[in-house]
Amino acid sequence: MSAEMDALVKSASDKLEALEEALYQIDRIRGVYAAEDGTVEATADGHGALVGLWLSEAVTQKNPKEVGELVVQASQQAVAEAGKLRAQVLAKLNGEFTGETPSTDGGA
Repeated sequence: MSAEMDALVKSASDKLEALEEALYQIDRIRGVYAAEDGTVEATADGHGALVGLWLSEAVTQKNPKEVGELVVQASQQAVAEAGKLRAQVLAKLNGEFTGETPSTDGGA
């Protein structure tokens, strides 16, 4: 093969490896948020799905509306955290594809 073709194949292989690494990292993302009072903890994955929800015994002392609000708040915060982590992975991947250095500010 010519040097030009070798460089093209290497570039494609490098990009495929970067994509596979990004997918691997996204699959391992976990955004976790616990309510300040420790009664509710939620975990979201790198795809934004709620994958864990824990309620402490203390939730039995709260009314259902309070518990529902805590569950929603914890879930939203966990998904937001997972989203920030995912954005960092995708920024790095984009940088590898474009040759630019990704921002470290979480996309803000």
